[in-house]
Amino acid sequence: MPEIIGIDHLYITVSDLDRSEKFYDAVMDVIGFRKSRFQIGAEQHIQYYNRHFGIVLRPARDVNPHNPYAPGLHHFCLRVESEQGVHAAASELKARNISVSEPKHYPEYAPDYVAVFFSDPDGIRLEITNYRQERRQRHDHWENPGS
Repeated sequence: MPEIIGIDHLYITVSDLDRSEKFYDAVMDVIGFRKSRFQIGAEQHIQYYNRHFGIVLRPARDVNPHNPYAPGLHHFCLRVESEQGVHAAASELKARNISVSEPKHYPEYAPDYVAVFFSDPDGIRLEITNYRQERRQRHDHWENPGS
């Protein structure tokens, strides 16, 4: 059976492509993503990507506000290397006038879980967290989980 080795891309449908592009330009620059554009049919798409996966913005055809507690996407979380990276990302986002929560320790999620939360112009929630020990262990010892 083939093994899934990662997320290839996420598509986000946005109500105003120009407004969302400005927001995501700032966010993705802070976390080191690059940017490209492409078209599918007559629709412009904006892709942000790093070595591991891409996030694509596409224009909405139906403009209803996002409700994180309705069926569908609740939020997506991006990972940085360390707790210091979470703090640095929060500081950079604030410097770019993006409303972001203060970095906070969430021991109810994991002993070393630190994160910040913010929303895009359509209300889609984003999170930035640190690369936690449990995730590192899972990655580094997948073949031998007890080691």
